[in-house]
Amino acid sequence: MTTATLTPLRTTPALSPLIIACLAATWLVWGSTYLAIKYALISLPPFVQMGSRFLVAGLVLMAWMRWRGAPWPDRRQWRNALAVGTLMLGGGMGGTAYAEQTVGSGLVVAFIAVVPVLMVAANALMGTLPSRLEAMGIACGLGGVLLLTQGAGFAASTPGLIAIAIACLAWCAGSMLSQRRLPLAPGATGFASEMISGGIVLLLMAAISGDYTVLARQWPPEPVSVAAWIYLVVAGSLIAFNAYMVLLAKAPTGLASSYCFVNPVIAMLLGVGIAGEVVSSFEWASAGLVLVGVVLLLAGRKSGTT
Repeated sequence: MTTATLTPLRTTPALSPLIIACLAATWLVWGSTYLAIKYALISLPPFVQMGSRFLVAGLVLMAWMRWRGAPWPDRRQWRNALAVGTLMLGGGMGGTAYAEQTVGSGLVVAFIAVVPVLMVAANALMGTLPSRLEAMGIACGLGGVLLLTQGAGFAASTPGLIAIAIACLAWCAGSMLSQRRLPLAPGATGFASEMISGGIVLLLMAAISGDYTVLARQWPPEPVSVAAWIYLVVAGSLIAFNAYMVLLAKAPTGLASSYCFVNPVIAMLLGVGIAGEVVSSFEWASAGLVLVGVVLLLAGRKSGTT
């Protein structure tokens, strides 16, 4: 008589409450920050607003972590924070704010959906191939972004299109390096060091670009710009950005970057409903194709692949 050995079915672990909370922050809160950037631009030039935002948020977070007894990052960790912060915040967020001077906030964030394509392509070069459903989702997201660039919003602003393309490449490179090559200090201390480093880089970029001269002409800033800046510090940097860094460390790459597919819809709805931005039916259809991408991407994960 033989004994049969039963092989358990492969299942995907349920998402933890922490991952769910981080997804909500990157999907919903981060989706709203692009409109806040647009309002901050009324009085605060792009590199000034981004640099001061991340520097203040980073200093607050670092002070909090040091008060709780967290060790100070060592020299290597500060070096890594400078490299990653320069790419993700200097190039990524700085380029985004620069683009929003001439392109609607909803269209800018819709274009950012190309980031998962770049990240999965980089992972594929390192031996981690996407599943069939994930590949289909990425294809839909990329197709939607390519169609979006043909719309009136981007066609009218070549500098804005170039800026957001650079932002996508820089953000992707920084994300990949933080995962594989340039580890930060553990936990929130590492995120704080990245924001401090990136904030300083952005303020240096502001000096080079002449942002301080523009700021002096527009001083004092409009109340709506100040309110938007405060929202960016608290919701965008202290909450959503830290949530994204947690996802990079604890979740599959496709899931961590899924905000790129959800944010466009939220940003476009807010841009049209609150700021009165004009989005054509063609651009809405392009964003819809992007949204199909996130459904397929998440379906690919639920099927048992990462």
